[in-house]
Amino acid sequence: MTQSRQSQVSLSDTPYYHCISRCVRRAYLCGEDKYTGKSFEHRRQWVVERMHYLASVFNIDICAYAIMSNHYHLVLHIDEALNENLSHEEVCERWCLLYSKPILVERWQSEQTISEAENKAALAIIEGWRGRLADISWFMRCLNEFIARKANKEDECSGRFWEGRFKSQALLDEDALLTCMAYVDLNPVRAKMSVSIETSEYTSAYERIHGVAQQQEKPLEYTFTKKPLFGFVGDESQDNAENNIQGLPFSLLDYIELVDWSGRIIREDKRGAISNQRPRLLSMLGLDNDTWLSLASSFGKDYHGAVGSLEALAAYASNTGKRWIASKNQLRLH
Repeated sequence: MTQSRQSQVSLSDTPYYHCISRCVRRAYLCGEDKYTGKSFEHRRQWVVERMHYLASVFNIDICAYAIMSNHYHLVLHIDEALNENLSHEEVCERWCLLYSKPILVERWQSEQTISEAENKAALAIIEGWRGRLADISWFMRCLNEFIARKANKEDECSGRFWEGRFKSQALLDEDALLTCMAYVDLNPVRAKMSVSIETSEYTSAYERIHGVAQQQEKPLEYTFTKKPLFGFVGDESQDNAENNIQGLPFSLLDYIELVDWSGRIIREDKRGAISNQRPRLLSMLGLDNDTWLSLASSFGKDYHGAVGSLEALAAYASNTGKRWIASKNQLRLH
């Protein structure tokens, strides 16, 4: 049975979620249609630019992404603390970058409301916007609706572009987060679209390695200060904790080393070039090579609403009002 998105998001358990959207039937998000020979490669940039724009508006960070030919993956982090600390004016400023402003809110901003009831009504609207700025459903809606309208206009057609509502997985612990991010960044390598993560354009690994996302000659219709990908705190986690700095609980160099090592093993034609040196993150996780490669290769084959250890899954089920959580991705890494 389909579950409401609200019942699948539990910020008390995790701020990290893996989201997937897929095109309907043979519709092409990107790449080249083998039947018509038409290229849709430029649409990858639409997704990259739009998701970075939305990340700068929402209190949601992008941890990892991969834009494939007919679907895309995102790993998102919800910054609940930042969202709660925004002033009413800041909430208005952000939300109205996406949608028009009601007259009542305009009057509240210009101090032209005539009663306490109007003030309360305006603040209720703004508080509703605050909730949306930390809501992955609204983030994905603003992304998918924009891409669908743009693609339909280009294709001179109407109707459904996406297969259905996006899928989401709660990543309940650091092990699940790392495995999912690696799985996402390795998508082009597994699909034989790229031979290495250094050449896997339109992925977060490519953006982190090269310092920038893939660029397009013609800018899109909006300009903005791009919010960077969610950073790694890694070895500096103690200092960052004292300074209240959030980030992914790994070292960027360790992560890139692990993903690169995994990608060269997954590529059968690259086996002879594999280094015998074991990535440091595998030792930290207590994983043997074969177990990690199995996780990184098959993470997304069986979709389930949450991924984590048995203990984390039990807590998540309790906090979301479920008796149990079905998951083949029960990570027992230590």
